[in-house]
Amino acid sequence: MDPLKIALVSSEVAPYAKTGGLADVSAALARYLHRKRHDVRLFMPLYRRVRGQVDLEPVAVLQDIPMKMGERTYWYSISTGRLSKGGPLVWFVRCPELFDREGIYTQDQDEHVRFALLSRAALESCQWTQWAPDIVHCNDWHTGLIPLYLRTLYAWDKLFARTRTVLTIHNIGYQGVVGADALKELSLEGERRFLYQEDLNEGRVNFLKTGILYANALTTVSRTYAREIQGDEHGMGLQALLRQRADSLFGIVNGVDYDEWNPRKDALIPEPFHARDLRGKDLNKKALCERFNLPFDARAPLLGVVSRLTVQKGLELLPDILPVLLHKVDLRLVVLGSGDERYENYFRWLSGAFPKKVAFQSGFDNALAHLIEAGSDMFLMPSRYEPCGLNQMYSQRYGSVPIVRRTGGLADTVSPWNAADGTGTGFLFDEFKPEALLGALERALETWRDEGAWARLVQNGMAQDFSWESRVDEYVALYRKLTPPR
Repeated sequence: MDPLKIALVSSEVAPYAKTGGLADVSAALARYLHRKRHDVRLFMPLYRRVRGQVDLEPVAVLQDIPMKMGERTYWYSISTGRLSKGGPLVWFVRCPELFDREGIYTQDQDEHVRFALLSRAALESCQWTQWAPDIVHCNDWHTGLIPLYLRTLYAWDKLFARTRTVLTIHNIGYQGVVGADALKELSLEGERRFLYQEDLNEGRVNFLKTGILYANALTTVSRTYAREIQGDEHGMGLQALLRQRADSLFGIVNGVDYDEWNPRKDALIPEPFHARDLRGKDLNKKALCERFNLPFDARAPLLGVVSRLTVQKGLELLPDILPVLLHKVDLRLVVLGSGDERYENYFRWLSGAFPKKVAFQSGFDNALAHLIEAGSDMFLMPSRYEPCGLNQMYSQRYGSVPIVRRTGGLADTVSPWNAADGTGTGFLFDEFKPEALLGALERALETWRDEGAWARLVQNGMAQDFSWESRVDEYVALYRKLTPPR
């Protein structure tokens, strides 16, 4: 079959700009589609932090392009850079007025304009280069207007006559809601009839809801999450609309890029290791303890956390159980993350209260994230909800046993340890209560004391295959199902 032309549009792409799994997934999906010989263009903003990370090549016909949005005219240019050696090109949208800022995301009044321009610039880049995409793959609210733009502003252009759209919901908790007075800036003032009328009547526009209305297909990042977001608990107000579109909603579990996350060849950890020789794991554990001046004891289990510190991640379950557990059990806890001030303050307090057992580093440090995966014995993810999650899959490959709540992608990728037959890869709990999490931790600690059982559990996890190979095939099958014959 002929290769597909696929435009992937994302607000984040690793390693250039990342706050969560969206960046990893955007980069990996583009890379593996490229390996399958598809023609991929990956569009993202040229943020301030990106400059200097990549060698940029200006696209001659895409320099200083005007775009009128409301009363303002913005100017953008496109430069390309290789995602990785032999990988696809990233098409960076340069608009200093909108993207040359300290953070990836802001609280500025023009946040909606920033991502509307990204969306339109991606489509107009296709026009200027006369490249007709079979699929435009949108990601989260930031690109949720693209399906509507193709039906309105760009409907005149036969270049897009065969183009179909896929919208992936990475996290339904972020929807891009703005006031209806922004319609002019979004170039949609004359297209009000296409928007969700109840929202307009209440004076708002919802980017993600608009994408759900008009995308040809919807995907989300695990099978369980696809079911959960159609219900009242996890639908975040969009559950009725998602139920209406259930036949077009598909759950595809995220993959792991084993080029980056592989303990056998990980350049970011002190000692590579693999399932048949785990000696390096203890050396990484020792290096992690030394980094934070924690006493190293191979017999004391080390729990790792790498997370955004937000309500979603279930961190409010910890204060009721961690201090008691740290008093009773000789263990170590290393936390890397940033987010809500109350959670950062809590982990700072906890590390001060238990300086020989707990370490906390605010922010994100990719090398440290790899070291925590390699040096921890257990990995903690007590999420309130988790669309997919990647760290529980990284952890299994690195021999770190996940302790997770049975929700979303965690339920799809971690199977409960069964001591009777030696099956399973981790420890799960159901109720979102401190005592339920404590029960899972106690089961993990009990198994830790049985060296044979723990060794089997670690081997089970390291044998799992969460690679992108099969995931990409699922996306390609969906793309081909949507694309009309040439």
